[in-house]
Amino acid sequence: MISPRLKHVLRKILLLDLIKGLALTFRYQDPRETYTEQYPMQRPQVAERYRGAPRLNVNPDTNETLCIACDLCALACPERLIVVSSERNPNTRRKELTTFTYDLSRCMFCGLCEDACPTDCLELTQDFELANYTREGMIWDRQTLELGPKPTVYKK
Repeated sequence: MISPRLKHVLRKILLLDLIKGLALTFRYQDPRETYTEQYPMQRPQVAERYRGAPRLNVNPDTNETLCIACDLCALACPERLIVVSSERNPNTRRKELTTFTYDLSRCMFCGLCEDACPTDCLELTQDFELANYTREGMIWDRQTLELGPKPTVYKK
């Protein structure tokens, strides 16, 4: 009978734990079981409820923004990164949106601004490509928000 001390020494000398670990690793190296996304060429499937880049929706018939400048999205935002400015139109006596800025560098994509909007004009899309080279590029104005994010198309 082998003593526990001698058993321990033999395991260390013969590297049994290393061999067991390598066997487990190589067991899962079957190429049919690996999953690799060819990212730039093939866009990955994004979860249905994923919240990504914001967009200001426009009326497709008139091409006017659906935003009524109520400022509820800015009030609901915990980071205070949305700035909405408006002016009252003297002819129609309605508030009209003049500027709308959204600072993506500070956004945590919680969706509270989207929920607070009574006209559903502000929505968080499923676009996840938000990388930028400057901080100024992360501050989106009204025009950028209305056009929505343009995903980069990669070609071989």
